[in-house]
Amino acid sequence: MVDEFRRLFGSAEGLRVFRAPGRVNLIGEHTDYNLGLVLPMALDLATCVAIAPATDGKLRIYSEHKKQMRQWDAATIDQCQSDRTWADYPIGVARELLRLGFSIDPANLLIHSSVPEGSGLSSSAALEVSCALAFLGGRRLPPLELAQLAQRAEIHFVGIPCGIMDQYVSVFGRKGSAIELDCRSLVHRYVDLPDNTAIVAVNTMVKHALAASAYRERVAECAAAIQKIQQQLPRVESLRDVSLQQFAALEAELPLLLTRRTRHVVTENERVVAFREACSRDDKSAMGKLLLASHRSLQTDYEVSCPELDFLVETACQIDGVYGARMTGGGFGGCIVAMLDGSALGHFRTELVREYQARFAIVPEMYESKPSAGATEVNKI
Repeated sequence: MVDEFRRLFGSAEGLRVFRAPGRVNLIGEHTDYNLGLVLPMALDLATCVAIAPATDGKLRIYSEHKKQMRQWDAATIDQCQSDRTWADYPIGVARELLRLGFSIDPANLLIHSSVPEGSGLSSSAALEVSCALAFLGGRRLPPLELAQLAQRAEIHFVGIPCGIMDQYVSVFGRKGSAIELDCRSLVHRYVDLPDNTAIVAVNTMVKHALAASAYRERVAECAAAIQKIQQQLPRVESLRDVSLQQFAALEAELPLLLTRRTRHVVTENERVVAFREACSRDDKSAMGKLLLASHRSLQTDYEVSCPELDFLVETACQIDGVYGARMTGGGFGGCIVAMLDGSALGHFRTELVREYQARFAIVPEMYESKPSAGATEVNKI
């Protein structure tokens, strides 16, 4: 990155490099914006941002992945409008920092990322958090406020009504541990996974056009379900507050669509707790069954899966040594996450690639996922 920075900008004097990881969500999907429970882990796949001061009043950002350079007058960042490109993420972050009273000084930035875009492994949160650290340049912002700022950038400037999970785990990730996060209290606990267990994200290599619009639809449908439920239970503020018993009593009162959406969220929160408890017992079989149950719920009740995801999950679960699998991320493409015995990794890779390629004529990418540390500065020259 240092060599590339010099090639692009002529000098690397004062260069600093900041890193923020992507994440894979083990269980607890589409529960974060319902203020529920999630259990993700930060990845060793990450976005790095190199930054050095500029002397001409400009803010320049080069995306290595996109092979594009964008530039703005640093003094007018607060007047920028969204243009629906990758640049919305760093500019949205810069605008949120300005609102907190931080200055955005003229600078050159180089973005390098190993988090595959559109995979459901949260390349956007990794970009937001790493850019926030780069713009801060060592200035102090408490970790929770850093995660919340990145989330606000995605909601207000990018226009995605996301929950806090992705940005939170990118900040708070810990090497060797997953995180169980309560998305209402924003309190977490670290969860150690069983020994000799491999977590593998498998990329379908597709992202269907429905992904962005369906995400917004699900957020709106959950809000509509709450309005209906509040007619019977006025103290319920989010689907997080609805117990299994309450749902059973209310099910007949809800339209069928909202019944399905609510059932997924209510049961998924239960699955997060059960997964963490099974993990503490080293019960890999129970953990795997919960992963598959989560996928079935996302497939039938939340309706965010697709043929490629379903095929990978079904095929993975038939391979010896695999405990369970499910789609992970927003849906309609991206990745599945599979949990398997560490000794089965080579066989799993060979079998799944062969079957998926035979069915879809696509070679899926695989990422053995190891719990990683959260965002930090990695180099200073």
